[in-house]
Amino acid sequence: MKNAGIAILIIGLLLTIFTTFNYFTREKVVDLGKVEITANKRHHVAWSPLVGLAVMGVGGVVLLVASKK
Repeated sequence: MKNAGIAILIIGLLLTIFTTFNYFTREKVVDLGKVEITANKRHHVAWSPLVGLAVMGVGGVVLLVASKK
């Protein structure tokens, strides 16, 4: 249980530090028989640093509950 609490704390810390990431998907632009033209489409994902703080709070509660047993 302590390991899970520590892991949740680390995940919360990472969510607080890194609040965004990008990923790319391939999108078909032109399809003319054997000729295909594709383009990379960029997607942006962002969240508030408060989400990371909330996850760290949950990890702290898990650690407190584990230490009382």
